[in-house]
Amino acid sequence: MNADATTRVAVLGAGPAGLGAAYELARRGIDVVLLEQQDAVGGNAGSFELAGMRVDFGSHRLHPASDPAVMATVRELLGDDLLERPRHGRIRLMGRWLHFPLKAPDLALHAPPRFAFGVGLDLLGKLLPGGTSGEETFASVLRKGLGATICDEFYFPYARKIWGMEPSELSPIQAYKRVSSGSIGKMLKRLIPGGTGSGAGNAKGIFYYPKQGYGQISETLADAAASAGAEIRLGAQVKRLVLADGHHRVELEHQGQPCILEAEHVWSTIPVTALARLSDPTAPDDVVTAARSLRFRGMLLIYLVLDSQQFTPFDAHYFPGADIRITRLSEPKNYPARSEPAGTTVLCAELPCQPDDEIWSADDESLGQIVREDLARAGLPVECAVKQVAVRRLPHAYPLYPIGYEKPFDRLDDWADGLDRVLTFGRQGLYAHDNTHHALYMAAAAARCLADDGSFDHEEWARERKIFESHVVED
Repeated sequence: MNADATTRVAVLGAGPAGLGAAYELARRGIDVVLLEQQDAVGGNAGSFELAGMRVDFGSHRLHPASDPAVMATVRELLGDDLLERPRHGRIRLMGRWLHFPLKAPDLALHAPPRFAFGVGLDLLGKLLPGGTSGEETFASVLRKGLGATICDEFYFPYARKIWGMEPSELSPIQAYKRVSSGSIGKMLKRLIPGGTGSGAGNAKGIFYYPKQGYGQISETLADAAASAGAEIRLGAQVKRLVLADGHHRVELEHQGQPCILEAEHVWSTIPVTALARLSDPTAPDDVVTAARSLRFRGMLLIYLVLDSQQFTPFDAHYFPGADIRITRLSEPKNYPARSEPAGTTVLCAELPCQPDDEIWSADDESLGQIVREDLARAGLPVECAVKQVAVRRLPHAYPLYPIGYEKPFDRLDDWADGLDRVLTFGRQGLYAHDNTHHALYMAAAAARCLADDGSFDHEEWARERKIFESHVVED
């Protein structure tokens, strides 16, 4: 194996976090090599071509809540290709369809009476004295903030499907990270035009989306990073990370050939659990044990290619109910309002599961049939010809936060934080729930902390980590 000349920074993983870091470093003239084991950039935020159409790995949007500096960078890179689009989804709640994000007039006119009555009672109940005791959980936090009706009819059934666990088994951090409206009051405020949230008439009634699919953000970042001098190696699988004084050695297989990359700094956006497995010297036994105890939720993305110009005018449908197995259905053609290819559209259904579940290895046609059955049950039968079924499998879709996960994560994070000139960040690197704009914020923050002389400002990075911990996912 031949070793390259020593690189200033080796970045592992070409998702938004890794790409953002490579771009920010390269534009400052810092030597950077980006390693990605897949043959395309973007990771779970990428796009690919199916039946002559660009489709994403699930439903993705760039949210108006993005940090202004992040939004400025994306606008600069994409220019007129970054479209402003109205949010136009809907959610199936107790057998009825409601606009999603929720809108006050739609709730008033179309919400199931039992749901509206229950929410009203829950709101009145909050005016009475009383409280809860005992250990906090995802269930207790949401039930206290949102009341029984919203929890039992929406959040809890959805949580069981997405996480594969009972709400009472999930850490309260899951609630703080994933639910931006933590109380009925906040939820109502989001519905008021001009308020804080997704109500009609304010900025969150829209989203941003690239003309060529969500993966265009990552692809444009990759092109800009390469133009600025970054080297991007696709099909590069890291086999071992040898940590040594003065420089590190990344042993990898690149396009079938073994090679070595020497680097002054290694920045990892791959799963932090994998970092523990790849490092040499071997991580302490308790760190290895901690890494093995942390789990990710997998996702099956089931694509139906339909012989139809359009299935519905909605960009996404949400299915919290237990009677439907999929959690969300998106129609990629509707996100940028494409008309081409004529006579064809694609549906993308999301089915959470574990990589060791039997359904994970089911064949494409069987999974396509599950989607068709679910849609028929929801009153959305597929009545046109299905020209193709394609499936993509994401083994690391979401980190799982069962009660007590914090202890092994903190041990793993402390170990990683103590490695000399090794930085772990991004969704996978920090075992975090986030959006693309959060990942790009982390990347820019990391680059700011690295001085031109190669020194790294750990105190500033610790302050940035506090900001990351406050991020809440936008749906």
